[in-house]
Amino acid sequence: MDDRADARDRLVDRLQRSGPIRSSRVADAVRTVPRHVFVPEDERDRAYEDAPLPIGHEQEITAPHLVGRMADLLDLEPGTSVLEIGAGSGYHAAVVAELVGADHVVTVERVPDLARLARRNLDRAGYDDVALLVGDGSRGLPGGAPYDRINVTCAAPEIPEPLLDQLANGGRMTVPLGDAPRGSHTLYLVEKGDDGVDRTSHGGVRFVPLVGAHGFSTAD
Repeated sequence: MDDRADARDRLVDRLQRSGPIRSSRVADAVRTVPRHVFVPEDERDRAYEDAPLPIGHEQEITAPHLVGRMADLLDLEPGTSVLEIGAGSGYHAAVVAELVGADHVVTVERVPDLARLARRNLDRAGYDDVALLVGDGSRGLPGGAPYDRINVTCAAPEIPEPLLDQLANGGRMTVPLGDAPRGSHTLYLVEKGDDGVDRTSHGGVRFVPLVGAHGFSTAD
């Protein structure tokens, strides 16, 4: 018996009952991805708690309910191109890869040590086709634009203009926004269309800050 698979099932069952995960496809993706591979050794007993966990460099792996909620909001289908800002340990990118295909996901991480960690974790978990680059995520990745979806996994003071420019017409972006790098933020769904950009609020969240030219100047 795979106790970790059982723990994932129990976690997803709770998240479906309580509401953060609504799509059965998202539920299946979260059930499939081995979150314990993406957390540090000394945190693995907590891998299937619905909580953020430290991964070093003052960064965290996102709580599963937020990973599920953001995936639901993005409305991900096979073949959808996704730019992720903030690879962290690679977990969020792995869940997205389950939904769209690993070769349709590119993720950017500003901390080289974390980028190496995410690359190792993604490879170990079978998501070696996810592209991972080191750089200032607030600038996006113009060489691959436009992207059908952009998933920002760290909080910004405002929507980074380069990311809006790189979002395809008809595309969606999830991004946490707030006045301060640490503390309370609000999750927004941003939709880009012929008539401009609409954004809707989807509740209070807490994320690590997006540090960069179009984010916060520091993490404090």
